[in-house]
Amino acid sequence: MIYLDHNATTPIHPDVLEAMLPFLGAFYGNPSSLYRHGRLTRSAIDTARNQVATLVNAQASQIIFTSGGTEANNLALQSAPPLGKLAISAIEHPSVSEPAADLKRKGYDLTVIEVDNNGLLSQAAIDKVIANRPDFVSIMLANNETGVIQDVVHYAGQFAAIGALVHTDAVQALGKIPVNFEQLGVQLMTLSSHKLYGPKGCGALIFAKGSSITPMLLGGGQEQGYRAGTENVAAIVGFGKAAELAHAELVFRNEHLSQLRTLLESQLLSIPSLTIFAQHTQRLPNTVQFGIEGMDGEMLLMKLDQKGIAVSSGSACASGGSAPSPVLLAMGVEASLAKSALRISLGLNNTKAEILEFITVLKSLINPA
Repeated sequence: MIYLDHNATTPIHPDVLEAMLPFLGAFYGNPSSLYRHGRLTRSAIDTARNQVATLVNAQASQIIFTSGGTEANNLALQSAPPLGKLAISAIEHPSVSEPAADLKRKGYDLTVIEVDNNGLLSQAAIDKVIANRPDFVSIMLANNETGVIQDVVHYAGQFAAIGALVHTDAVQALGKIPVNFEQLGVQLMTLSSHKLYGPKGCGALIFAKGSSITPMLLGGGQEQGYRAGTENVAAIVGFGKAAELAHAELVFRNEHLSQLRTLLESQLLSIPSLTIFAQHTQRLPNTVQFGIEGMDGEMLLMKLDQKGIAVSSGSACASGGSAPSPVLLAMGVEASLAKSALRISLGLNNTKAEILEFITVLKSLINPA
């Protein structure tokens, strides 16, 4: 199989699996226990916390481990001031947009910040939101569908100046581009393990000191009281190891993925009626989303699957429906073109030969002999 859907999930790195295995067997102690088995697993969690903190230039004490990016995003939204004014960008992941919509139903004031045709926030759109003086703002660092990178540093500073709590979903950016919590200037940041060759079922919310966090899960003192429940030690250890590898290999990974993306896009542009969304915008080095006039994206996806090639039609967490991508619609893409969309998200194990084979198969499906 040629796997081209790394924004949905990545395979576990062999070194990550090796680090996890002892904690799925011999080292089974509860981290809250005071005897040796418990202290050993607590130490492993502490190590992982430091590894994740190093990757994003934060302190270990600022990390709350969660069950994944979705829980971290929900925890962030849960911490918005009661019945306050919320603002989120129009291209957020469903794990931000749906909790925000739920808060609106509960009486919060919700503003959706518009993006332009390239999927970028504009200063004019930000100024409109600032005039409304929001209490809580969420702006995704890099979009999971288009790969478009937002200037979070610039906008976070403006919102901080009016006292707003700023959150960024950095799930897709982590391990692909530098992610520096302190430099971003946000108060909350979401991460996920399985997007950077770690295990599924583990993520983190990073919080600035002094931030007010409202726990969703109660009943234990784990994670500084912000996230009750016995820790998933093996997954946390795996997340830590994946973060350590990403930190060591970040430059290499970025260069490798950029080279593959350049080849992919040069080949895609030889196909008539094909549009690469946000083509000339700063994007993640591994992500290309495109549409082909007159094609059905999901049908094309299934045909590629039959040929042994795995791609996506958008967000894995929002797939299963026939509606066009809300992200593309927010960018002003026509519904018919949006429904033809496919997303290619490259990974470390992909090769130039695989890219060329994908292009050959894609062309044969678009124009069958």
